[in-house]
Amino acid sequence: MKKLILIINLFTIASLGIFAQENQNSTNDSIVFEKIIHDYGKIFQGSEGICNFKFTNKGKMPLFLSNVRASCGCTVPEWPKEPIAPGKDGVIKVKYNTNSPGSFNKSITVNSNAKNSTVILQIKGNVIIKE
Repeated sequence: MKKLILIINLFTIASLGIFAQENQNSTNDSIVFEKIIHDYGKIFQGSEGICNFKFTNKGKMPLFLSNVRASCGCTVPEWPKEPIAPGKDGVIKVKYNTNSPGSFNKSITVNSNAKNSTVILQIKGNVIIKE
C-alpha cells in the first residue's frame, strides 16, 4: 500500500513539473507595426502607389514572415524572406496599381511565427483622373 501511495505521489509531482514548463514549441515573439492602415488620400491615376509598413520583432526569437498576400491582384506586397532578429526592424513594401479611378480599400494579410501570427494591414484612398 505504501508503494502505491508513493508511486501516485511521484506521478503527481512529475506531472506538475511537466505542466509548469514553458512550451518550447510555442514562441513568445510578437510583430509590432508602426501603423496598420495607410491612407493615400487622393492620388492621381497612373501615379506611383507605393507605401511601406515598418514593423519590429519585439520577441526573443527570430521572426519569420511565412506569407504576405493581398486581397486582389492590383496590390502587390514585397516582404523580407530572411529572419528578423529580436529587436530589429523590417519593412513590407506595398504597391497599389493606380490605373483604375475611384475609391479603393484593400487588405494585406501577414502570416508569421509570432504570437500574433496573423496581422491584417489596410490601404485605402481615392484614385482621381489627372486633368
